[in-house]
Amino acid sequence: MKPNQPPIDTAIVKEIADLLSGSDLTEIEVEHEGLRIRVVRAPAPVTYAQAPAAPFAAAPVAVAAPVAEVGPADFSKHPGVVPSPMVGTAYLSSEPGAPAFIEVGASVKEGQTVLIVEAMKTMNAIPAPRSGTVTRILVGNAQPVEYGEPLLVIE
Repeated sequence: MKPNQPPIDTAIVKEIADLLSGSDLTEIEVEHEGLRIRVVRAPAPVTYAQAPAAPFAAAPVAVAAPVAEVGPADFSKHPGVVPSPMVGTAYLSSEPGAPAFIEVGASVKEGQTVLIVEAMKTMNAIPAPRSGTVTRILVGNAQPVEYGEPLLVIE
């Protein structure tokens, strides 16, 4: 904080966080009179499952997976973590509607593209640093990511 800046009003931060939790947004950033506050919420992980057999329900559907709340920092020291090599936006597939590059439980080979991080309008393929099985995907599709942020775990 700069010497001439007043302290941050925690009530304002709480109000912004309440706005975030009461909406479908994953991030809110507010700037006023030189003070900038950014509140970010990680989206719930999504897994894909086959829909039950029905006359018109043959396509896979998204199903929210019941998982414990785990923050990305919990995996930063994990030996199988794949960190983001840059700041940008993570994408789990090559284009909207395309199948995801990987899913939990998938086997990957070293060098295989596991996701894309868009930075400055450039799509950067992120290769698997080792062969193994994807045990966790820690980011959602189109989620902003920071340099070094854990993206997924390969064991």
